[in-house]
Amino acid sequence: MVSVQSDQRGDDLVVPVAVKIVVAGGFGAGKTTMVGSVSEITPLRTEELLTAAGEEIDDIVGVEGKNTTTVALDFGRITINPELVLYLFGTPGQDRFWFMWDELASGSIGAVVLVDTRRLETGFAAIDFFERRQIPFVVAVNCFDGSYSYTEAEVRHALDVTDSVPLMLCDARDRESAKAVLVRVIEHAMNRISVPA
Repeated sequence: MVSVQSDQRGDDLVVPVAVKIVVAGGFGAGKTTMVGSVSEITPLRTEELLTAAGEEIDDIVGVEGKNTTTVALDFGRITINPELVLYLFGTPGQDRFWFMWDELASGSIGAVVLVDTRRLETGFAAIDFFERRQIPFVVAVNCFDGSYSYTEAEVRHALDVTDSVPLMLCDARDRESAKAVLVRVIEHAMNRISVPA
């Protein structure tokens, strides 16, 4: 619900509704990139350099060029229109940081599960997380340069995602592409709310 307030001159001001969306997925899927590409503010990032200490813990197969990792969260904001502002919370990807996901997902209207076709298996944990908590989510396939292109149907089959879950191809580096994914999350969440149980 949009709030309308009056300023000191008596003019009506629209106070936008603020909603929370979580951007989750496996290590190296592009979550930090997506939040950064779409945020209208300088995003808060908690990235640290990968070190030799994590070599035995972090699986970097397929993302060998990655040299930083999110250790807490990414945060950004985007105004969709004068009546709606999204607050974006990006999760860390490694399983050793999954204990934070419940807190980050608390109060969210929906989520993006960002997947990388080079490492599709890293998307299963995020899909399972949101399914178990009945949080509406969209699967967004981040199309990396030089990676093999799969059809939406092939990705849906590989991830065992039903037709009731929206799945779209995107480029996490591109603001308009990332914004389209976020708009789809809002639409999906609203459709879930409007359908009687």
